[in-house]
Amino acid sequence: MRSVAVVGASLAGVETARALRERGFDGRLTVVGDEVRPPYDRPPLSKDYLLGKADAADLALLDRDDEDRLCADWRLGVRATGLDLRRRAVALSDGTETVADAVVVATGAAPNRLPGTAGVEGVHVLRNVADADALRADLASGSPRVAVIGGSFIGAEIASACSALGLETTVVEALETPMAPVLGPVVARAAAGLHADNGVRLLCGVPVSGLRGYGRVTGVDLADGTVVPADVVVMGIGAKPATAWLAGSGLELDDGVVCGTGLLTAAGGVAAVGDVARLRGSDGTDARPEHWTAAAQQPGVAAANLLAGAAVTEYRRSPYFWSDQYGVRLQFAGRTEPGDDVRVVEGSLEERAFAAVYERGGAVTAAAAMDRPRSFTRLRRGIGRSAAPV
Repeated sequence: MRSVAVVGASLAGVETARALRERGFDGRLTVVGDEVRPPYDRPPLSKDYLLGKADAADLALLDRDDEDRLCADWRLGVRATGLDLRRRAVALSDGTETVADAVVVATGAAPNRLPGTAGVEGVHVLRNVADADALRADLASGSPRVAVIGGSFIGAEIASACSALGLETTVVEALETPMAPVLGPVVARAAAGLHADNGVRLLCGVPVSGLRGYGRVTGVDLADGTVVPADVVVMGIGAKPATAWLAGSGLELDDGVVCGTGLLTAAGGVAAVGDVARLRGSDGTDARPEHWTAAAQQPGVAAANLLAGAAVTEYRRSPYFWSDQYGVRLQFAGRTEPGDDVRVVEGSLEERAFAAVYERGGAVTAAAAMDRPRSFTRLRRGIGRSAAPV
C-alpha cells in the first residue's frame, strides 16, 4: 500500500494517521478536514472552553513533533463531497480530488436541530469551536436565561457550565428520566438529581413543540402548554452520522457507514472509524459507539487491518465514557438492559458519590460511578465475570 486518505481531521482521523505511521506505513498520507483550524479535542468544548478556562491552543491534538512524525498532507478547510470507490478517489469542495490505495472515513457526526431553528439568533448547537465561540458570546451577554433542550450528557454538561456562570438554567427532556436508556433508571435518577442539587430546573416527560420569538428566541414551548422563557437555547438532542457525501458511492449506509468489527467495509480498501462507523458483528451485534474512547481506540484496529489487507483483529471493547457535571465525574462502562439489577457497592446514590455494578443472569454487565474513580477502575475489570460479592 503506497497511499492512504483519511477523511476527517478530528480525534478519530488523527489517531488513524498516528496508528498507520506507528505500524510502519511510510507512504503518502493525506488527511482531509472541513475546518480550517488544526485538529483539536472536542470534549472540553462543553466544559472548560465554554467557561473560558481553556483556549483553542489548549485543545490541540498535535504538537510540532507529532506533525513531523506523521508527515501528512493536511487538506484543511475543504469538505469531502463524494467518493469514487473504483478509483478510491475522494472529491473535495474546492474542485480537486485525492486518490489513494485506501480510504478511511472519519467524518464523525453532525448535531441534530429542531426543524425551523436554523438562523434564529440565540439558538445553538455545540459540536465545534465555532459553535462554542458563538454560544460563549451569547452567555456572556448580560445575564441570559438559558434553556437546554435534551438532558443528554452534552446537555447536562452545558447546563452545568451555565450554572457555574450563575445563569438561570432550565433543562427540558422528553424522557421521564434523562439518560435512562444508557444508564438504566436507577443510576440515571441519581445523575438527574445533580441538576436540582445545583439550582437547575429540570422538566421531564414533555417534548418540545416549538420555539418562541421572531428573529431572536424568547422561549421554548412544550407540548403540555408550558412556556420556558429563554434568551439562549442550546439543543443537545443527539447527532446524525456525517455520511451525506457518501450517497451513491456504493458503500452500505445505515445510520452510519456499515463495517465489520474490524472496521473494514465490504468495499476492499475502505474503513470507517469513530462516530460515523456502524459495527456489525457475525454474532449479530450492531452498534455505532459515539464515545471519545471509541474514536481513540478504533483507529489502531482499522490501521492494522488496512495494512494487512484483511480483518486480522477486531474492535471488541465494552463501551466506556465519562461526563463531568457540576464538579462531579460520572463514569460508565459496559451495557445495560431493562431488568438489570443495580447493586451499590460503595457510597450512596443519594449523596451522588457511589460505585455500582449492574448484574444480569449471575454476571456483571456494567459498572457506574460518581466521584469514585479507583473503585470504578476495579469494577470495570470485572465486567463479564460472575457477580461475586464485591
